[in-house]
Amino acid sequence: MISLRFYRIYDIGREIDLDWLERALAQSYFTARTSFVRVKQKSIMIEEPPLMIQMNPIRVERDGKPFEFSVVARVYDIGVISFCLIFENPDAHYSTLEEIAFLFAGQEGLSEFYVQYLKTLGEIVKPHIRNFAIDPDFFEDYTVYVTDHRDDTLDHVPLLIGEKATVSPQTREDILKNSLSYTTDDLAIISWDSALLCNPESPADIIDLIEFANVQVLELRYYDRELTREMEKMYDDIEHADRLSQFRRSRQYHAIMAKQMENSAEISEVIEKVNNLIKVTEDVYYARVYATALKVLRSGLWSESVSRKIDIIRENYSMLSDEVRIQHSNRLEWVVIILIALELVLAIWQSIG
Repeated sequence: MISLRFYRIYDIGREIDLDWLERALAQSYFTARTSFVRVKQKSIMIEEPPLMIQMNPIRVERDGKPFEFSVVARVYDIGVISFCLIFENPDAHYSTLEEIAFLFAGQEGLSEFYVQYLKTLGEIVKPHIRNFAIDPDFFEDYTVYVTDHRDDTLDHVPLLIGEKATVSPQTREDILKNSLSYTTDDLAIISWDSALLCNPESPADIIDLIEFANVQVLELRYYDRELTREMEKMYDDIEHADRLSQFRRSRQYHAIMAKQMENSAEISEVIEKVNNLIKVTEDVYYARVYATALKVLRSGLWSESVSRKIDIIRENYSMLSDEVRIQHSNRLEWVVIILIALELVLAIWQSIG
């Protein structure tokens, strides 16, 4: 048995009401909530399980060969849609898996289908999602290869890089170092854009964990980009405010501060939700798989970048706040000076009179 799963994941907004969406799609699609099948419920905790939607299958031709893909979408309440194109052959072996992988290396020939599905679901969720927006060019893609037989005599590197190339020992080591096994019969190799799962039983839970990791990384990338835009706008707004009169400058500073703290607080809340999207607690092996996937996908680097930019925005807020206080203090001092001067003038006038 072999299986190829091609993922493409998009951000479409801030929040989705999954209960509403499930009811809205019930008449036209088969839907279900994601659940893990081989572990105790409390071993993997999901605050809001994503909604799985069975989409219409597609037929793709590569090198004159037809391939039938079933298509599954998952909608996450944090504003993410994940599409998975699945090809399965219960009678094929590893050589066929490798052959098909080379035909679809880099998800060649599949982009138009992802965009079509994105538009279809996007139109459905658009009225019920906050800050709805679709950028078909911004996504996270990943491929999972599955076979029911582990064979340590095979070289898995060509499959994972999508080409028959003689790679350097260093590259080989980088690809294979993130290999995990629970028994002597199974193997999971997780690399930066693909994974190979060799397991006599269905590794559905591991597949889902890898998808969750990709969703988390996509959101961190997305909000890192959003924070960069917010910082650029903030600097432009401050530069513009500095050219205004003192009174108007103070008002503009207040507006900038209010906007930045609102955005910062909102994004911090979303990032907290992203980082707690799923918690693997009691199952040690699944925890290792999830942690490895996050490490390979460089989740930590994106998380640090997001935190650093939020800190910069807060530091700028603090500096603007100090500047506003100084300006306010200066105005009060001038008011006091003017009042004293008026008192002196009044006293002199009264004494003359």
